[in-house]
Amino acid sequence: MQRTLTITRPDDWHLHLRDGDMLAGILPETTRDFGRAIIMPNLVPPVVTSLDALRYRARIIDLLPDDDDFLPLMTLYLTEGTDPEDVAMAAKTRTIAAVKLYPAGATTNSDSGVRDLDRVMPVLEKMAGIGLPLCVHGEVTDPHVDIFDREATFIERVLSPLQTRLPTLRVVMEHVTTRDGVAYVNATRNTAATLTTHHLIINRNTLLVGGIRPHYYCLPIAKREAHRLALLEAATSGNPNFFLGTDSAPHTDPAKESACGCAGVFSATNTMPCLAHVFEEADALDKLEAFTSLNGPAFYGLPPNPGKITLTKQDTPVTFPAKIETDAGPITVFDPGFPIHWQVA
Repeated sequence: MQRTLTITRPDDWHLHLRDGDMLAGILPETTRDFGRAIIMPNLVPPVVTSLDALRYRARIIDLLPDDDDFLPLMTLYLTEGTDPEDVAMAAKTRTIAAVKLYPAGATTNSDSGVRDLDRVMPVLEKMAGIGLPLCVHGEVTDPHVDIFDREATFIERVLSPLQTRLPTLRVVMEHVTTRDGVAYVNATRNTAATLTTHHLIINRNTLLVGGIRPHYYCLPIAKREAHRLALLEAATSGNPNFFLGTDSAPHTDPAKESACGCAGVFSATNTMPCLAHVFEEADALDKLEAFTSLNGPAFYGLPPNPGKITLTKQDTPVTFPAKIETDAGPITVFDPGFPIHWQVA
């Protein structure tokens, strides 16, 4: 039985840090294990321009200890007023690593998102020309489409036609939750996908059987077990087009546990131990480094992190904090629902 695993320091290719007191409270939960992270721009107001991204990055870096080399990789929130030249300048100066497409109303703080893709086509054409990745929240918001079908419908109605129109556009399908998404990535050039920790572990029964469990509620919503197994197969396959993006998304407990609870799972604290468990159970510990540390940098054209982390397995279960206390309020940490014996040394 393997008890120790040393891998290249991982990255998180989809992360919500929020701002203000919440940012200050949760940032150490990511920087403890991860070297870099793609930072989501759906603040209020959103990070729309290169100047917005510079200011947000400065707020993050100001909270890091002097000896912490964590690197936030910034993104811009795509709107129908986004300036293609501002995007190109931000990419050239490495202010940003990607642009994020939210269909309007698809998830938290997405009201400023895109309603008509034709209105942002000049931006997408510019991105295709310079090789800047588009990170996609892949769900339609048509009220006639069942919430469990919104990812598959997005692929059919939006993403496939877009990539036929712009075949050189590099796309990351974020937080893929269906076997449809996995199949699309496997069949399409210039396309990768992030997979979250929680979608590799939970299915929709976890959310709904025996009572509604708000801390498992996220968007895209967890799907059937068959879809979870397809995600697990993709994550442990070694395929370079799949890599870790936790979509760790903090909300205070009152916001999660209200009559209209917010969507988001906070997993930054225990992602690497959870993934070590999942990959070990799948007899694929040798694939964990590629998924968490190598595939993402390769897609984004970056070198792997220079450092290493070591995971160790102990006989007794590891105890993780149930909540992270911040000045914004308490935030519940993802509970995988089974004992975890791995920890980052």
